[in-house]
Amino acid sequence: MADDPMNLSVVVSPEAPVDAAAVERLSERAFGPGRYARTAYRIRETAAADPALSFVARISTLLVGANRMTRVRCGPVPALLLGPLTVDPAFRSRGIGAALVRRSLDAAAAAGHGAVILVGDEAYYRRFGFTRVPAGRLAMPGPVDPARLLFRDLVEGAFAAAQGGVAPVVR
Repeated sequence: MADDPMNLSVVVSPEAPVDAAAVERLSERAFGPGRYARTAYRIRETAAADPALSFVARISTLLVGANRMTRVRCGPVPALLLGPLTVDPAFRSRGIGAALVRRSLDAAAAAGHGAVILVGDEAYYRRFGFTRVPAGRLAMPGPVDPARLLFRDLVEGAFAAAQGGVAPVVR
């Protein structure tokens, strides 16, 4: 409904270099300074997100969401690490996060990537085809609740040989 002030038009577009500061401020608001202690951030410290697979969401000129994808290896298998998926707390539960995840997954599949991993809530990510990594298959560079380590094949069977340490691919 056009007259409804809650009917906000969200535009998802590729993240540009000029978005970096706004994405960082958004992450600060959403996750606070403790985000740097998270294991997935350890991987992202040494590898930049892939700009072709990272997207932002805007309402008018306001950046309200972001999702990044970083290249990693899961033992011998190349994969992508999804996240952080960040949505401004004031705009959560409006489908912004889902739109960002779908856009990143579609771009990754179109680019020929085989598998994606993430650390997150299985109940949320299941709708995108993610499932738990079998116990003991992967080792992150820090503590991770095994129930939150998830994967999704973009190419059938791509994750099958993944085993061992997860490490960033430095480009």
